[in-house]
Amino acid sequence: MSQSFSLSDSLSLGDLQVYLQRAGRVEDGSVRLVSAAGVLAVYSAILYPRGLLDSSPTVLGLRTFALTEPVELDVVVPVRSLLDRLVRLTAAVTDADAPVSVTVPLQVSSVTWAGITPPRGGWTPQGSTTAAVLEAAARDGIAEVASVIPTGTGEQIVQRVRSEVWGRPIDALDFVPAGAGFAAMSLGFLSPEEPVQLFETGPWTRLSTARGHILVRRKPWSLRA
Repeated sequence: MSQSFSLSDSLSLGDLQVYLQRAGRVEDGSVRLVSAAGVLAVYSAILYPRGLLDSSPTVLGLRTFALTEPVELDVVVPVRSLLDRLVRLTAAVTDADAPVSVTVPLQVSSVTWAGITPPRGGWTPQGSTTAAVLEAAARDGIAEVASVIPTGTGEQIVQRVRSEVWGRPIDALDFVPAGAGFAAMSLGFLSPEEPVQLFETGPWTRLSTARGHILVRRKPWSLRA
């Protein structure tokens, strides 16, 4: 398996850096790097169950980047370690159009969400929604979490409140949890002028814009008949 990948130019390098910075503000943990057919898929975890009794949906962010050549890669690495490397590479850029080789940091192996692989095909269109709908759900959820959780609350209570708030369906989008809106807004995937396309396959829902994708895996009990 390869220990590096080559992005097409410094613009791609900057896009990856911004995406990881935003993902790190929400969940300062790890990202999964998967390469296939000359494309690098970068998955970040925004929400995921923290135990058997946690009913949170799994909500992942996804950005894809063109590579200069195909490589075999499927690793989970710390966000901060990868960001540090990107910052150093950005500072060393002398030709904005030249390919940029990125060395993969040491991988981690104890990340539960990384064992869940979203499907690559079989997606069925389910119409679209607007950035305003998702942003409203995100802002309402943020306000509710802040009002319900007092300072000094234990981690288990905090997680339960977040699970309830972000797992709640968005009005008029009964198969899309509020956490998907939170993820799309937090990762900068929303634009007022662009509709958000919706897709489904099995227990998965995908929200897609030109800026990136949000992948949601619902709990079995929440599946529609």
